[in-house]
Amino acid sequence: MVWMFNGEPVINAPAIASGFVYIVRNEISGRMYIGQKRLLRTQIKRKVGKRNKKIIKESDWRSYWGSNKELLADIEYYGHVNFTREILHWCKTKGDCNYLELKEQILHGVLEHPEQYYNSFIGGRINRNHLSSNKKPRE
Repeated sequence: MVWMFNGEPVINAPAIASGFVYIVRNEISGRMYIGQKRLLRTQIKRKVGKRNKKIIKESDWRSYWGSNKELLADIEYYGHVNFTREILHWCKTKGDCNYLELKEQILHGVLEHPEQYYNSFIGGRINRNHLSSNKKPRE
């Protein structure tokens, strides 16, 4: 199953994106999960002199379904074919991902409607300086 964005399948992420906010839908029960995923991951590979060398690799975003155990159990039970994955927002920064994920979760009322949403936890400490729209260009 591929990710969808604005009704189109996603083959590659936009170059400016560092992550995305998404929704996974169970087509049988109608329940949904709203989350975020980063496109890259940092791995400390080996020592180079006195320092660890960091290697940046693509994350598992192409095959990712979410982190919620109940959602993953339903995917195992019903099969991937009964779920859809949609990207709601491409994000430039980690701060953008955190903010937009929380915003979507609140707008959808995910904690207020457990019969409709798998989400059982939301939250985050987000400062306005974390948002790309508020970042000042470096000189």
